[in-house]
Formats: sequence, C-alpha cells, structure tokens
Amino acid sequence: MAVSVIETERKYEADLEAELPQLGTLPGVTAVRGPDLQELIARYYDTADLRLLRAGITLRRRTGGDDAGWHLKLPSGTDSREEIRLPAARRGRPVPAELTGLVRARTRGAPLIPVAEVITRRQLTTLVGRADQSLAEVADDRVEAVPAPDYGAPAQWREIEVELTCGDGALLAAADRMLRDCGLRRSARSAKLERVLGEQARAPARPAALAPSATAGEVIGAYLRDQAETLVSLDPQVRRAKPDSVHQMRVACRRLRSALRSFGTVVSRSQSNHLATELRWLSGVLGDARDAEVQAERLAAHLSQAGSEELIGPVQEQIRAHAARARAASMTAVAEALTSPRYDALLSELDQIVVGRPAGPAARDRARTALPAQVARSYRKTRRRMRAALREPPGRSRELALHQARKAAKQARYAAEAAAPVLGRDAARFARQMKKLQTVLGDHQDTVVGRQIARQLGIAAQQAGQSAFSYGVLYGRDACEGARLQAKAARTWRKAARRRYRRWLR
Repeated sequence: MAVSVIETERKYEADLEAELPQLGTLPGVTAVRGPDLQELIARYYDTADLRLLRAGITLRRRTGGDDAGWHLKLPSGTDSREEIRLPAARRGRPVPAELTGLVRARTRGAPLIPVAEVITRRQLTTLVGRADQSLAEVADDRVEAVPAPDYGAPAQWREIEVELTCGDGALLAAADRMLRDCGLRRSARSAKLERVLGEQARAPARPAALAPSATAGEVIGAYLRDQAETLVSLDPQVRRAKPDSVHQMRVACRRLRSALRSFGTVVSRSQSNHLATELRWLSGVLGDARDAEVQAERLAAHLSQAGSEELIGPVQEQIRAHAARARAASMTAVAEALTSPRYDALLSELDQIVVGRPAGPAARDRARTALPAQVARSYRKTRRRMRAALREPPGRSRELALHQARKAAKQARYAAEAAAPVLGRDAARFARQMKKLQTVLGDHQDTVVGRQIARQLGIAAQQAGQSAFSYGVLYGRDACEGARLQAKAARTWRKAARRRYRRWLR
C-alpha cells in the first residue's frame, strides 16, 4: 500500500572541504543528534526523452535508509514535493503499476527505463526541539552518479539538504541564512537526477511575461499552455481522489474549452472544434463526480440542521447510502475515463494546440485591440440569456434558462481572465462580476439538483412502505432556497451589467 508524505526542503551546493556551521544555535533547536551514517543506492527511471524530470517529477527505486523502496516525487509548491512510497518488490521487477498509472498523463504509455544510478553516502543530523521533537534533518551527502549510456558521464559532488520534519518555515529560513553566510549556494536543482543528466534534463524555459504589445495569439496561447499544464498536473491527484482535485481539473477543462470557444478568431475553429468536444466529454465525467461531492455535502448539511421531529424513518442511513453510491459510481467513471485511449488522444491533441501557434485570422492582431471584442461577444450572450431567464415565469422553464445563463456567465468570466494579463484591471474587475453571477447561479442549480434527489429518495421510500415526509421537508428547503437565490441572481446581474464594468468592451 502506498504511503504519501509532503517533503519541504532546500538543497545547497557545497565544496568538498566546506565545514558546516553550528546548527544547534538555530532558533527553537535545543539539541543536535548525530550524525548517523547511511549509504543509499537509488536507480532512477524515466522515459527515454526524460518527460518526468522535465516536469519536475522523479521516480526511483532505493535501497538503504529507513524508507527503502519505490519513491515517486511530485511537485507540491515552493520548496515542497509530495513523495509517494511503495515497498520494494524483488530486484528486476518493473515499476509498480500503481506508480506508472500516476504518471500516465506525462508518459502517455512510453516505457519507463533506468536512466541513472546514484550512490549517496550520507551523514544525517537531526535538529531537536522541545519535548525531544525532531524539527528538521540536515543531510550532508557525498554523491556518486552514473548515468545510463547516452545520458552523460559519471559525476561526483557534495550537497547539503535541510528537510523539515516538525519544524516550520521560520526554521527553514533561519537555516538558509546561516548556510549561505557560510558560503553554501542554493542549488538550482530540486533533484540529484537533474545534476546527473545536465542540460538534457532541463525543463523548457518559461516564456517571458507578456508585453503590452503582445499579439492576441501570444496571450491566448500562453493561457492555453497554463491551463493544459494545470490539467495534466492534477491528473495524479484525481486518480488518488485527493480533496478538491476533481473540481480543479474540471475547472481547467472548462477554461480550456471556454478559451477555444470564446477566441475562435484567434485559435481557428478547424484547429479546435474536435478538442473542444473532447474537453466537454472529460468535463462532463468530472462534473458528475463533482456534483456527487457537492450534493453529498449539501445533504449532510440538511441532516445536521434538521430537528429530530423532521427525520422520520431511516432517513440518515438512506441519504448516506445514496451519497456513497453516487460518489463511488462517479469516481469509477472518472478512473475509467483517465485510463482510456480517448483521454490519451485528448492529451495528445491538447499538446498539438499548445505547442503550436494559434492560427486564427486575428492571432497576429494586437491583443489590446482584438481581445475586448471577443470578450464582448461572451458578455452579450450572457445578457441575452439573463434577460430571457428573468422574463420566464417561476418554474421549470426559468430554472433551465438560468442554468443556460450560468454557462454563458462562466464563459464570459474565463474569457476576461484569459485577456487580463494585457488588458489589466478592467478585465479583472469584469471577470469578478461574472464570477459573482456564476456563483449565485451555480448555487441555484445545486438546489434544483437537490430537489430532484429528494424527490427520487422520497419516491423510493414510499414504494418501500416508508414515510416520505422527511424528503418532502428537504425538497421544501431547497425550493425556498432556490427562490431566494433567483432573487439574488437578479440583483447580482443588475450590478454586473453596470456600464462601468464593461466600458472597455468593444
């Protein structure tokens, strides 16, 4: 069974003869234990073209130390990586399927092969605080590395690594100042493998910040690249059902699809129509799982607010069972989607879009001139749909119309966010207003779905000879909340539609 830990650490390059300072004087440190001597032998795996390493991911099988086995390290913010550990199988066995699945979005099925072997002779010192609590570990490593043929020459070096255990960022910052004052240099590499493989392991340089004179193609291309990277980086989290990961991946899908739809004169329709359809498919699968999460939370909140006189029969058990079934079924569908050839093809098609240059007729126009008109189209769609929805009499037709208006508001928001890097404050303010409208309409749609679930559960209870009273109470609550949100949506729209938020649109 895999174990996951978050590593927060900093690495430093050190001369072979450099002496470390007295780390026991760091704030909060009351004692120093060690050094303990260890020999660690790690074999690193990657695709032949080093796709994992270029994405900041390392995969190794290590012997020695107290955490021997398979280690998959994924980026997890500044100075931190998530390490997923599995026990080592017999030597010569392939990379465990559980780990190959977690990097599938990067490898696309390419084989994982040994690319280097690294031998580390480590002196490990533990910094101890009050109550004999370990705050950090300082590893003084003498490293010998042997890359696989065609990946470079053997190398030797020394590096110092400070990893927090129970300490905080203040301790890490203090250790950083002390080590640099003694002549150590912060390492530009987060993994030993990067140093072994040199330039061929270097990630592609991030594009420079967009200039005010940037073209529409440059702006939208940069936005598409960012969202594509977000989608792929969330893949391992979704596969492990990490909290909020499904929602965030779904948002990335929607942003990508919205950009393709909103900026059809920047990214040509012939380039993007099929990809937009596939993103809609993936967003739908993720959406079912997200809706199951949201409704489970809402039903739990209803139960916590209900008085005992409102809960007649095995209502709590039935609701929990329904939520568990919906969640399990939707996550099974997500898992099947992420292991399907269709998903692999979607990622490959997405690569082609973000690597190439947008080829629409407006791609070479200045962004400041071309993009406001594109956002304006999304806004006008929102306006038409909101006006139509508010003209509908209360009932199912209005609910459906408000749901369509929500989709338009979301597209307008994402379009403005994509343009904001060059259009600045005006686009950002407009996007915030569209987000507020989208949020209210989303909350309203949740009450619509909640009523449907309450009705289904009530019918099932009645057919089983049980009381449906409690489900009627839940239905009524969502109906009242839905009416309140419809009124709030009208007020939110009146504010969002003010001219001061859209003067910049053309």
